[in-house]
Amino acid sequence: MTARGETATGRRPRLFGLGRALGRERGNFTWVYLWSAPIRAMHWIAGACIIVLTVTGFYIGRPYFMTSGEASAHFLMGRVRFIHFTAAAVFVMTGIVRVYWLFAGNRFERFPALFPVTRKNLHTTMRTANAYLTFRPDKQPSLVGHDPLQQYAYTLLYLLAAVMVVTGFTMYGQSNPGGIIFRAFAWVPPLLGGLQVVRLVHHVLTWGFIIFALIHIYFTIRSDYVDRAGRVSSIITGGRYISTDEPYEDYDISKVPASPWPTPEHPNPKKEA
Repeated sequence: MTARGETATGRRPRLFGLGRALGRERGNFTWVYLWSAPIRAMHWIAGACIIVLTVTGFYIGRPYFMTSGEASAHFLMGRVRFIHFTAAAVFVMTGIVRVYWLFAGNRFERFPALFPVTRKNLHTTMRTANAYLTFRPDKQPSLVGHDPLQQYAYTLLYLLAAVMVVTGFTMYGQSNPGGIIFRAFAWVPPLLGGLQVVRLVHHVLTWGFIIFALIHIYFTIRSDYVDRAGRVSSIITGGRYISTDEPYEDYDISKVPASPWPTPEHPNPKKEA
């Protein structure tokens, strides 16, 4: 007889015959609440807005398909612009909620989490960077929340978003010279060197969002597979399981109760041959 989930050779089956056998670590674990409901909602809404803004923005800059007949009969560009502006308005609203949660959120959501500039944070940043550059995840500091490199990346993303909003509203205001939006952002073209430079900055930063999204998705999935960090599930459920058998640099594990992992029959995949 073989154990449940094992083959006749004693090895656990692999997914489609590829990669390492799926499994879970043994030991004591506890569930930690990381991200509140507003943060999770804003994350997914902002992500959807970025996709819509990217697709419609590229079309506005250089239409990649056209309809036949008179433009006045279709108003395609007008509809695309409306979708773009609507998505931009929703994106700004998610930003307002995120700014509020910088002061009202928990320790992983507050303002200091975006600016890890203490001596301890800087030391952790160098250790994390060294672990990434040398491909040594075992040397990476144990953290419950985001590591400093992730925090700096999100800070940069928020700064890029702010510039995108400013340049976007600057161009939007051109449709109504003398209007409130036009007057509010009239200082931007002279600062950047003209309206054409404003368009260029807006376009280039779009690629910044695309690159960030690809890197963000890759490292999130990698973290779940290599470190069993539960990053994907945490942005859906709000938290993740962490081991109570090891210390964490940003969380006092001694103050939280531990509970056994619900499936102890699964071995630690890191210890498999």
